[in-house]
Amino acid sequence: MSESGRHNVASDGEEHLVRSSRSWVASWYPPGEPPEGKPWGSAGVCVTPERKVVLVSLSGDQWGFPAGRPIGSESWEDCLRRETLEEACATVRTCRLLGFYRGTDQDGPAGGTPLVRAVWRAEVEVSPWSPTFEIRFRKLVRQAELLKHLTVHRGELPLINRILREAQL
Repeated sequence: MSESGRHNVASDGEEHLVRSSRSWVASWYPPGEPPEGKPWGSAGVCVTPERKVVLVSLSGDQWGFPAGRPIGSESWEDCLRRETLEEACATVRTCRLLGFYRGTDQDGPAGGTPLVRAVWRAEVEVSPWSPTFEIRFRKLVRQAELLKHLTVHRGELPLINRILREAQL
């Protein structure tokens, strides 16, 4: 397992210990066949025509990319499109699969089951902010300032750097 300070960008399949409210072992996988694990939905690095990145938050304290779990047999891409609309009031115009983020909860209710989330770069059109679901806050940030606003958990920076590299940000 790699330590967060050693590597700037995660390699394919390299495990990282990530600590948020719980401990996770997380790794990155390139597009193609998803790694083994339970499909856990999609996340989108959403970019506006003005080249700003959309971030969302439940509380206004911690910020992340729009993301969520699938409903029924929803595809990875359909999940991305629905969650982006629900959480960010933004419509996905085009999207490209960047890869897969796989995390195994070390001490929580998932009981060691690997959870797999597809990560996309999405070109979006934002609508007026009108939160309807659980997300209460949205902000658009310049790409150069993204890491100042994005919540990065301890040990997660190499994975976030990989996502941003794949998204060409």
